Amino acid sequence: MKLQFTKAQALGNDFILIDDRKGRLKKIGRLAKYLCDRKFGIGADQLLLLNNSRTADFIMRVFNADGSEVEMCGNGIRCIAKYIWDNKIRGQESGIRGQELSIETLAGIIHLQKKGNLIKVDMGEPILEPKKIPVNISSNPPLPPFTKGGRGGINSSIVTEPALSLPKGHSSLVKNFPIKIEGKIFKITCVSMGNPHAVIVEKNVQTIPLNQYGPAIENHKFFPKRTNVEFIQVQNRSNIKMRVWERGAGETMACGTGASASAVASVLLGLTDRKVTVHLPGGKLSVEWSAKNNHVYMTGPAVKVFEGEIEI
Repeated sequence: MKLQFTKAQALGNDFILIDDRKGRLKKIGRLAKYLCDRKFGIGADQLLLLNNSRTADFIMRVFNADGSEVEMCGNGIRCIAKYIWDNKIRGQESGIRGQELSIETLAGIIHLQKKGNLIKVDMGEPILEPKKIPVNISSNPPLPPFTKGGRGGINSSIVTEPALSLPKGHSSLVKNFPIKIEGKIFKITCVSMGNPHAVIVEKNVQTIPLNQYGPAIENHKFFPKRTNVEFIQVQNRSNIKMRVWERGAGETMACGTGASASAVASVLLGLTDRKVTVHLPGGKLSVEWSAKNNHVYMTGPAVKVFEGEIEI
C-alpha cells in the first residue's frame, strides 16, 4: 500500500501528517512507530492523523514515536491547521470559517486563528486539580519541607493550599512538590493542558542531563498516565527558557502544550507575568494565560517541509 504524507514542523518539533478522512488506516500505533523511526521510516516526533468530525471542523489524532496515542499536541495542531488552510479542505459539518478553525481532540475542541504568518491557539483552561491531571499524590508521601530559598521557606510538601493564586473553582494544586529521582530531589509543579506536565524550575536548563532525568520522571509512579517534563529557567517577568522531555517521544526541540503549562506554572509560582515568551531550542512561542476567562493562548509558526509517498 502506498501512503501519501506531509512532513511538517513547528519550531523543530516535527510531524508526519496523514489525511485519513476516509478512515482507511488500521493498527495506527504500530504504523506510528514505523513511520516515526528516523533510521527505518520517515522520521518524526509524532504522527498526526486528520479525520472528519461531527462536532467540529475536523478531528486531530496524535500518536507518539513509541506508538502511544496522546490527548493533544500544541505544535501539531498548528501544523494540521496550516495543512487544512493551505489545501482549502472543507470540514464535514461547518467547514472552514475564513481565518478560524475548530479541531476536535481527545482533550476537547480546540479553536485556532490565523495571525499573519503565525497561528494562535486557544488552549482552553489549564487543569490544576491533582486527580484530573492526573497526579497520584498517595504514591509519593511528601518529603520534609524545604527551608532553603524563597521568602519564608518553600513549604514544598504542601499540595492543597488556600486558593489565593488559583482560578475560581480550584481548591488544590501540586506546586513545588518534591519527588526524589535517582538521589536528586526535584520540585515539581503539575499542570494539564489536556495532557499532563511536570514543570521544574532550574537556574540553568542547559546543564540538566535531560536524557537521564526525563524518562525517570516521565515514568514515575506519581504519574499514572506518565507525564511530559519541562525544565524551565526564568530570565525575567516576561521571558523563560525551556527544555522538554515529551512523554513517548523523548527530548524535542519544542512543545506547545509544555510551553503553555510552563507559563501557567511560572505564574502560579509568582515568577512571571501572565504573558510570556517561551524560548525553546527550536525557537519562540508567545503564551498568555488570560485573567479574563482563564484560557491559555499560544501563538507560533507552522511550516510545511515536504510531501512524499511511502510504501507500507
